[in-house]
Amino acid sequence: MDTRYEFDTNREDRIVYVRPVKVADLPEEVREQVEEGAETLYAVHDSNGQQLALVGDRQMAFVLARQNDLAPVTVH
Repeated sequence: MDTRYEFDTNREDRIVYVRPVKVADLPEEVREQVEEGAETLYAVHDSNGQQLALVGDRQMAFVLARQNDLAPVTVH
């Protein structure tokens, strides 16, 4: 998966939410892009629930958020 997303760095709300997503629950066109054998990806969502990114591991989700001056928190 290599889809770029331009984060809105001028947003007032700097918190984003990171949650695990089962690959099996994703649409087929997304599953086709996932590395073989991967069972879980991590989604980064804004405070409105809009998915901003989908990455291969939790640490990368946090790094991605911080690189865009956002404050990531985990959602269960």
